Formats: sequence, structure tokens, C-alpha cells
Amino acid sequence: MGSRVSDRIAAIAPSATLAVDAKAKALKAAGEPVIGFGAGEPDFPTPDHIVEAAIAACRDPKNHRYTPAGGLPELKEAVVAKTARDSGYDIDAGQVLITNGGKHAVANAFATLIDPGDEVLLPAPYWTTYPEPIQRAGGKVVELATDEGTGFRVTVDQLEQARTAKTKALVFVSPSNPTGAVYPRDEIEAIGRWAVEHGIWVITDEIYEHLTYGDAEHHSMPVLVPELADTCLVLNGVAKTYAMTGWRVGWMVGPTDIVKAATNLQSHETSNVANVSQRAALAALTGGLDDVARFRESFDRRRIHMYKALRAIPGVTVLEPEGAFYAFPSFKAILQRPVLGREVRTTLELADLILEEAKVAIVPGEAFSAPGYARLSFALGDDDLGEGIQRIADLLAK
Repeated sequence: MGSRVSDRIAAIAPSATLAVDAKAKALKAAGEPVIGFGAGEPDFPTPDHIVEAAIAACRDPKNHRYTPAGGLPELKEAVVAKTARDSGYDIDAGQVLITNGGKHAVANAFATLIDPGDEVLLPAPYWTTYPEPIQRAGGKVVELATDEGTGFRVTVDQLEQARTAKTKALVFVSPSNPTGAVYPRDEIEAIGRWAVEHGIWVITDEIYEHLTYGDAEHHSMPVLVPELADTCLVLNGVAKTYAMTGWRVGWMVGPTDIVKAATNLQSHETSNVANVSQRAALAALTGGLDDVARFRESFDRRRIHMYKALRAIPGVTVLEPEGAFYAFPSFKAILQRPVLGREVRTTLELADLILEEAKVAIVPGEAFSAPGYARLSFALGDDDLGEGIQRIADLLAK
């Protein structure tokens, strides 16, 4: 008799970011004064008008029944209007699939596109979830390392060197989780034209599109390179923009044949996204961007605070985040000496030590295929942010 768990599922690594968050919350629940930099979610409540729409939806019996597996028609139309408004990308409702959060859009995309043996180019550092659905579909992840020298951005030369006859797709993310990097317009256009030239699909995750700072701007690749539209999937959702991580609504935009196939898959796996959440998402997409501007202003202030505070720690280097709500400092110099008299050789060990001794949770770079680094979210209150980094600084000074 074989293993109780299938080999395919046993091979899946748990989400490192959620594991860190869960460990921090457990310590906090036990009375420890833990400050968590691990969670990838805004700390703001969902705006009132969205919550009120959900309350009204609960009372309407039509939301107590099944609806189309691919999403409410009204919400699909709202995604069409929002995509035109925010990106300048003209699509129709037949190109939209509403999913159970952004992760579900990622999973649907790879399940629909990738056959066994297909290679998927994945610039690193990358969000911890991307490799799993690629491998589950039988695809091969081809990592492309980036670092501070390139601003954590992959180059066309790197892509070309990694390309083989089996290359099916490229995962492109800007603004980036975990690094906070934002690609400038000319680099996005060059990558898009390279993909068109070689017939390579681009799966572009735009979940952080509204969270850019300073001179950084978000650009949607199929808008800059219209010829890419037939071989491009755009993934997005309400989670980060509208402080709705727990509502679980995302979407996938792409060519109609791919979206139709992904909708067929979803009809068997999950059917429709919860109707109340869809109604809340509809209120979010049609309610303007005033709340988003307020969130971004707070994130921008915290971003600058975190960047300056991390830079001030001897042995820590960090690039200024341009987007999302993460800083991605290097602790490589710290790992070359003992901390509290202990040999700490990896950021995995360092993160454990910081949580144990300073009661601060950070996500080690190993989670993102970037050992020596760590991800710190600045989506938390100003007081906790300052206190948490000070605790890290005090610990590393001992």
C-alpha cells in the first residue's frame, strides 16, 4: 500500500508567509507582545460602503442560490469598466473569469495553460505561491535570479538566455511581492515585445497596481504591447486595493478560449464565488478610488519610515520600495557574525531568532528563493512599525 497522501499533493510546500503569520498570531494569543511584519494584507477595515453592500446582499434571497460559475454578469461588466479606467485596456465580459481570490486566478491560469514538460520562466525573488500550481500542472519552473544590482528586475537578456524550445510562459509581476520593485515603462515594453517575438505566454499579476509611490508608475503589459493580448493573462483582485483580503474575490482576464476553458475547470472545482463577496466586490469596483488614495497615503508614509529605519541598522542594506507594501532588506552581512553568541547561517534561522528573542515576525528570504534577505510588510500601524524595527535593531546590536 502506498502513501496515504498522493505524491502530487505531498510535494506541495506550505505557504511560508501564512505559516509565519500563523506562528506570530499564536504567540500573540498566548500573551506574547508580538509584532508581525509577515502578513501580506492591509491593516485597514474594508470601506463602509462595501460592507453595507454585502449586508444588503445577505438579505436578498437571489444571493442565496447558485449563480453562473464564471461570475455574476454585473461583476464581470464592472471588471471590464475598471480595467479600461485603470489600465486603458479594452476587454469584454467574455474575457473575464471571477475567481475565489487572486490565488485561485493563479491556479486556474497555470492549470489551463501548462502541459507536462512545459517550462515557465519565474524571476526570483517571487511570491511563494507561484511555483506550486506550475509544478502541479506538470510544468517545470525555471528561476531567473535578480538582486539589488538590477533593482530586483529581470532583463530581456536573462529571459533570452533561459528560453528553450519548451518555454511556454513567463510570470511577470509589477509592483512586486516580495521586493516592492516596479518596472519602468520601457522595460515592460521590451519584455512584452520579446514574448511576442518568441510566442511565449505572459501571465501578469497586477494585484498591487494601485500601490506605487514617488515617481514609480504601474503599466499593464498588454496595453504597452497590444500584439501580446492573444497570449497574455492578466490576474487581479480586490484584496490589496480595497482592503478585502478575507472576502476572496479575484479575476482572470485573457483570450476568450482560455477563459472559457478556465471557467469550465472552475465549474467543477468550486462553482461560483460566494455571491455576497461578489456583491461586495461590485460595490468596490464601482465606488471610486477615494479609499484607495487614503490607503496609499498611509502606506507611503510607513514605507519611508521603514526604509529609513532599516537603513540605519548596521549590516542591513535595503532598496527603497517603489510599490506594494513590502521592504526586502538584505541581512547577508549579519549572517557573517554571531548574533547573541549564536551562529546564524541563514535568514530562516535569523527569523526564528528574531521571533524568539525580540518577538518580531519577519518572513525569511528562503520563502521567496532569496536566501540572505527577508520580507517586511509595512501594512501595519505606525507605532508597531517603529517599535518592531527598533527591537530588531536592538537585538542585532547585541
